[in-house]
Amino acid sequence: MNIILNFSVALFFACSPSGQSNQDAAAAKAGPVNSKNLATATFAGGCFWCMEPPFDKLVGVISTTSGYIGGRKLDPTYEEVSAGHTGHAEAVQVVYDSTQVSYEQLLYVFWRNIDPFATNRQFCDSGSQYRSAIFYHHEEQRRLAEASKQKLEQTRQFDRPLVTEIVAATTFYAAEEYHQDFYKKNPLRYKTYRAGCGRDRRLKELWGDAD
Repeated sequence: MNIILNFSVALFFACSPSGQSNQDAAAAKAGPVNSKNLATATFAGGCFWCMEPPFDKLVGVISTTSGYIGGRKLDPTYEEVSAGHTGHAEAVQVVYDSTQVSYEQLLYVFWRNIDPFATNRQFCDSGSQYRSAIFYHHEEQRRLAEASKQKLEQTRQFDRPLVTEIVAATTFYAAEEYHQDFYKKNPLRYKTYRAGCGRDRRLKELWGDAD
């Protein structure tokens, strides 16, 4: 996400949106949560700022956390990861109520918010730190992830292979606090980055307005 961050000094101020957030609204609809039903999913889809909102909208999603996974260095910083030397990918970790939303639904949202053909990049951001990946936490998640990828390749009839990785989850490191819920804390900067990066334009080319 480094390309767009120097647009203007004016975009670097923080402004907090008013009203109830999408995540708060989803939590309210979901009702009381039994901790026994909580599960974790981890996805990498380029800029983690842009991967939180689509999951936050889902009823049954308890939280989303931006962070780093899949690399070599212990407790990496954003500067280290963004330089591309740690092997980590920017990712979002989703905690969800499995009685309210299924892993298959999370996979559906994941695929439709990435470019699965891009190798070591997503949209305007390049480097292995922006690779797309599904980090599975147990064998059932691996099976479902592989099945969803296969189904996409069969039903969409793409003319090239999907390069999104499906790999075992390793230690997830939460990103610095200013990255968390960035789209709410800095909506102007977030929208400018997202538009400038061409994310929505490319997603529409791939998936259309609806599947």
